[in-house]
Amino acid sequence: MSIKVIDYRDGDASTRFAASLKEIGFSVLSHHPVDQGLIDKAYQAWEEFFRSEDKHNYPFDASKHDGYVNPSLSETAKGHTVKDIKEFFHYYKWGRCPEYLRETTQKLFEALTALASQLLSWVEGNTPDEIKRQFSVPLREMIENSPTTLFRLIHYPPLTGNETPGAIRAAAHEDINLLTLLTAATAKGLQVQNSEGEWIDVPCDPNWIIVNTGDMLQECTQGYYPATTHRVANPEGSAATESRLSMPLFLHPREDIRLSERHTANSYRLERYGELGLD
Repeated sequence: MSIKVIDYRDGDASTRFAASLKEIGFSVLSHHPVDQGLIDKAYQAWEEFFRSEDKHNYPFDASKHDGYVNPSLSETAKGHTVKDIKEFFHYYKWGRCPEYLRETTQKLFEALTALASQLLSWVEGNTPDEIKRQFSVPLREMIENSPTTLFRLIHYPPLTGNETPGAIRAAAHEDINLLTLLTAATAKGLQVQNSEGEWIDVPCDPNWIIVNTGDMLQECTQGYYPATTHRVANPEGSAATESRLSMPLFLHPREDIRLSERHTANSYRLERYGELGLD
C-alpha cells in the first residue's frame, strides 16, 4: 500500500483521487487551489496562540464543542485508555474565536470547505450507481449550510520524557466525518495502517493537502470507501524537542442528514464524541 500524490490540475485527478480513497482511504493533493500564504499565516498565528496564556480564556464548552481543549481534557481515542499528547481549539463558523485570529481562520475554513465540496463531487462521480442510489441526498448537498463542520487547530507539544506510559501524540483511530482535509502539518508523524497492520508514513510537503475518508462516508457508502486507521507517532531524537501543529477540517453533514438505516449524522456524531470523552 502506498499513499498516492495526485496533481489537482491533472485531467484524471478526480478518478485517481477517488480510486485512492477506495483503495487506501487516503490521498494527497499537490498544486491545490488553497492559497499557501494563507495556510502559512494561519499556522504562524495559531502557534503564537498556543504559546500564550490567552488560550485559557476560551475553555472548551462541552455543550457546544467549541473552544480550547487543554492537554488534561484531551481526547482518548476509541479503544484506548490513555489520553493523546496534544491540545487543540475547536473552531466553528458560528463559534468563539479570538478576534485577532478570526479573519484568517475563517478565510482558510471557507477555502478548505469549498475544496471539500468539489472533492465530494469527485467521490460521488466515481461511486457505483447501486451505492449512489442509497444516498439520502447527493454528497455535496449533505454539507450545505452545515453548522457542525469543524476546523480543529492542534498543537502537539515537545516531549519531555515524563509522558504517561503508552501515550502518543494521537493514538490509532478513524475520523468521524465524511472527509478530512489536512493542510500538511509543520512536522512529520502522520501514519496510516495497512492491511497487514504495518504503519506507513504519510508524505508531508508544505504545499500538499492530505485527504482521508471518515466513518460517515464509510457508513453512507456501505463500506465502499473505508475509514482507514491512522495515528500521529511520537518523534524520536532531536525532533522530540520540537512542537508539531496541524489544522484538519472535519467535514460534517447537517445533523438531520440520514447516513443509513442506522444513523443520522447527529446520532453518529454524538455517539462517537461520547466514545472520545468529549460529550
